Amino acid sequence: MSAHAAAVSTFRTDARVIGLVGTAHSVSHFFQLLLPPLFPWIRAELGLSYVELGALMAVFYVISGVGQALAGFVVDRIGARTVLFAGLVVLVVSGVVVALSSGYAGLAVGAALAGLGNCVFHPADFTLLNRRVSPSRLAHAFSAHGISGNLGYAAAPLFLVSIAQLTGSWRAAALAAALAGVAVLVLLWFSRGILDDREESAAVAASHRPASGESSLDFLKLPQVWACFAFFFVSSLALGGIQNFAPSALDQLYGLPLTVAALAYTVFMLSSAGGMLLGGFAGARTSDHDRLIAVSFTAAGSIMILLGLDLVPAIMVLPLMALAGFGAGVANPSRDLLVRAAAPKGATGRVYGMVYSGLDAGMAVAPVVFGVVMDGGQPGWMFVAIGSCQFLAIATAVVVGSGSRRRRQLEAGALQAGA
Repeated sequence: MSAHAAAVSTFRTDARVIGLVGTAHSVSHFFQLLLPPLFPWIRAELGLSYVELGALMAVFYVISGVGQALAGFVVDRIGARTVLFAGLVVLVVSGVVVALSSGYAGLAVGAALAGLGNCVFHPADFTLLNRRVSPSRLAHAFSAHGISGNLGYAAAPLFLVSIAQLTGSWRAAALAAALAGVAVLVLLWFSRGILDDREESAAVAASHRPASGESSLDFLKLPQVWACFAFFFVSSLALGGIQNFAPSALDQLYGLPLTVAALAYTVFMLSSAGGMLLGGFAGARTSDHDRLIAVSFTAAGSIMILLGLDLVPAIMVLPLMALAGFGAGVANPSRDLLVRAAAPKGATGRVYGMVYSGLDAGMAVAPVVFGVVMDGGQPGWMFVAIGSCQFLAIATAVVVGSGSRRRRQLEAGALQAGA
């Protein structure tokens, strides 16, 4: 095979892996919103309070967060493909359980199963991408991965609400979600050969078995791992605030109609997807990913604080939300590359699982923290707090990036000394 033909073959293989993993990731984000769009129908039929409905999402994120930290160990032991397929199966089952539930207990079981299925995706996805995609295309792979998640978020409300309205049944919508999950599972099953990482998993496990006196938990001693966890926690606090309360806050601050205020969140998410696309190219051109994150989050955080201080006319809200979303999106691929650089060899799944559990923790805490601010009648302070979280995320990213640069310098020095 010629060099050109080999390059074309590698490109096609990389593209297929990225597409398949991204499709699976979109299902994960889709099922994160399995219940919230159906809350009006569920509440009307079962007579549940908003506190009870909110508790269902707390169940989801707590189980997903704890499970995500543990799932990384399973990925490193048995391989990412097997764990990914298992996660998809559990998500499908969660949709069926919700559809068949007759009361609150059934919904809680469905939410718990959805959290359990969701917990595997980040450690499995990023392990597959790191093992099956050429290093030169990883930034683009992480960019596509983030975009696919946003598309899952965007599709869920439209899909579920449309089915519920057409059928008059929230159960039918949940069952349709389960069938959509089955369709993706079948697609991945017929392409399972290209996702097979069992040999890589066995080789990594064999070459990185803990020596005498070492433990598979030693990666937890690394400061950069906890700095990555902190980054995900504070950045997801910001996203959780926007996701849960931005429309209400913009309505109160700027007098926007709720439809326009809700559109501001949609604009933020779509612009974030566009930023991820650019961020893939930008991330591929630098190894100093913390600096790219710093620039992007400085722009996004500044805009959020500006909105919170009520210093702009209402007509500027949508454009500013678009710019803030774009800035946050640009940082996304660099965020994942930052984690990759911080992960010790042989511990990719464990590290991604641990640090991404910070995302679930932030998403679980955000509604409570920002709910208190909103209940206090301070919508402006909510945006100021979101922007402050993004600036705090910069500090954690710099800690990780500085540690990775020091490690690269030490490794380069060791190579020169041995030459």
